[in-house]
Amino acid sequence: MSYSPVDLTAFAEQHGGIATVRATGNVRDWNNIHYRVGLSARNVGARQLSMNVATIPPGGVALAHVHVGFEVMLYIVSGRVRHEFGDHLRQSLENAAGDFIFIEPGVPHEVFNMSDTEPVVAVVARSDASEWSNIVSYDRESGAMGGREAP
Repeated sequence: MSYSPVDLTAFAEQHGGIATVRATGNVRDWNNIHYRVGLSARNVGARQLSMNVATIPPGGVALAHVHVGFEVMLYIVSGRVRHEFGDHLRQSLENAAGDFIFIEPGVPHEVFNMSDTEPVVAVVARSDASEWSNIVSYDRESGAMGGREAP
């Protein structure tokens, strides 16, 4: 799972206890997903939360992974996704624009953009201020979790 490093502090305005990140386009990538600058420990000093906007390009796949020890909530702004999840990713669920999604810690999942022409855009909130540091890869065939893949 590749990552493109960006100095996120350059995007954050600090205002004595309130931080602001102004609207940006996608400026970094991880696991085949494009991300806008959001809020995290990396730029606003968050200790328990992170939040950003993710885009899965047309036909894209966020490779199988597991969130270790933290919860994720998503709101699908546009597009349609299919989550294959659970043991060996044998279960499947589809979601579309307007849906809210909650992913419990430790649930293996892989995310597919169901369109070959339109991106999926989602607001992503995590109960982990480090964003991707506590994510590990997951092997669909063996059911094994890999090492820490994210920065």
